[in-house]
Amino acid sequence: MELENAMISSSSSSSAGSREYKVVMLGAGGVGKSAMTMQFISHRFPDYHDPTIEDAYKTQVRIDDEPAYLDILDTAGQAEFTAMRDQYMRGGEGFIICYSITDRQSFQEAAEFKELIYRVRHTYDIPVVLVGNKIDLEEFRQVSTEEGMSLAREYSCSFFETSAALRFYIDDVFHGLVREIRRKESSLSMIEKKMKRKDSLWRKLKGSLKKKKESTT
Repeated sequence: MELENAMISSSSSSSAGSREYKVVMLGAGGVGKSAMTMQFISHRFPDYHDPTIEDAYKTQVRIDDEPAYLDILDTAGQAEFTAMRDQYMRGGEGFIICYSITDRQSFQEAAEFKELIYRVRHTYDIPVVLVGNKIDLEEFRQVSTEEGMSLAREYSCSFFETSAALRFYIDDVFHGLVREIRRKESSLSMIEKKMKRKDSLWRKLKGSLKKKKESTT
């Protein structure tokens, strides 16, 4: 089941010139993944919780004065849908791992999702943002801010505490992930340029040695 949320123009020209970012929402059921996505896309908080199987949303925004076309996959948190995970984990460029600060079990599951990404992608070098949602329910908090920060440090990723209900720090999460993806791309681009320069120098060196050898024969 897939739902396309066309908050941008349905014409293909709406994404012209924009880099597309494939974002995957991960987390236990009921932590607010869908609510966060809907608040980011349409500034709207759902009136009731409808357990997600798999929904897709698309929107275009500007991040650091650059257009960004986000293709967001909101995934199931329930165990019966875990068979789908390998498919979307292979295609995702960045992941938002969510838990509820009012649910310690969801925090423990959040830690497992990072390992699940590694098992599918065979690398920890994947852009990830860790999110503790529902800070509007502070009186029911079961997971401290310090615990969230500690887990983020362990996984070398950004960390935010949010409220989907009040739309606190929602944009920061999605914008932060896009920045992480861009940073990784920039780093890879620099490595590729260095490798090309080294390869070019190596070819020149071999060419010089070949000419020198020919001149002495």
